[in-house]
Amino acid sequence: MGMIPGIESSSSALQAEQTRLDVIAGNLANAQNTSDASGQVYRRKMVVFESKLNDAMGATGMGGASQVEVARVTDDPSPLQKIYMPGHPKADAQGMVSMPNVNPLDEMVDMMTASRSYQANLQVIQTGRSMFEQSLKIAQ
Repeated sequence: MGMIPGIESSSSALQAEQTRLDVIAGNLANAQNTSDASGQVYRRKMVVFESKLNDAMGATGMGGASQVEVARVTDDPSPLQKIYMPGHPKADAQGMVSMPNVNPLDEMVDMMTASRSYQANLQVIQTGRSMFEQSLKIAQ
């Protein structure tokens, strides 16, 4: 455990939010894609976070710090959209095409939330660094 557990916690949260932003970007990129790499209709991906508490009394004797990790990236189970496009190569007998269950508005809201969380964790790291520097100046 480091000298400032809050910085370690925020650092792990930054990595988790970066993964979330990458997944959101992938969802937006595939919002109109009727086939993924396996030939199936693309399904929206969701990031599941997990919090892990380090040793209650770490090596330095300070309280444990919580780490945020990406537990898994899962497919959204919501139903696929059906759109009437009779000329489309993926259309069924009724002319309906299964489209991804990605709503660009929801993805943009998720992106803004992830971005704000990223900024907040970055501010925690900057504040912790500043406090650490000030404590070193006091010791001089």
